[in-house]
Amino acid sequence: MKHTETHRSKHTNWLRAAVLGANDGIVSTASLIIGVAAANANHSVVLLTGIAGLIAGAMSMAAGEYVSVSAQADIESADLARERVELETDEESELNELTNIYISRGLTPDLAHQVAIQLTQHDALAAHARDELGITDISSAKPLLAAFTSAAAFSIGALLPLLAIILSSTEQTIPTVAIISLCSLALLGGLAAKAGGANLFTGMTRVMFWGVLAMVATAITGSLFGVMIN
Repeated sequence: MKHTETHRSKHTNWLRAAVLGANDGIVSTASLIIGVAAANANHSVVLLTGIAGLIAGAMSMAAGEYVSVSAQADIESADLARERVELETDEESELNELTNIYISRGLTPDLAHQVAIQLTQHDALAAHARDELGITDISSAKPLLAAFTSAAAFSIGALLPLLAIILSSTEQTIPTVAIISLCSLALLGGLAAKAGGANLFTGMTRVMFWGVLAMVATAITGSLFGVMIN
């Protein structure tokens, strides 16, 4: 019978981008809305501010993820290119390097050398990429996937406080946005913790803490500027 296992680490890249994007969408948009509402802006202005925040935030997340992950991809490509040249020009040293890696992981010198020879014959570059550079299919950088996932997740997250504006009156905008956003953050933190195999309560509280902090900070700032302007 074939033995199969499901490892959560396979989902690391997209899970990180999705959680980060949704969390930013909720926190930044809700905080922006609460800050503007605390400055006594009318309902239409608050809604327009939230929509502008969603669009700007989604584009910013996409651009940021694409640039940062592209930089990682460039580094990986450069390392692989260098490794490819070394394999072509100094195969013996590269074989010894691979052998020493397996010895350091607990294999006997003879067995480590045999493993290095067989993996080199099968796919030398893949062996060095995985065991020397730490580059695998799971960890390799995917800029477009990261950018799309972050932007989509941000937009979904930002829609929740926007929905709260539509459902609330001008007087109830701040408490409604805060409650819906914090409940959404708790759900997001719980889902992320479950997907990652972490403690559910810890996952929920850590995202809610920073959400509360951001909303309180913008509410105070909005109130102060509202008093100054008025």
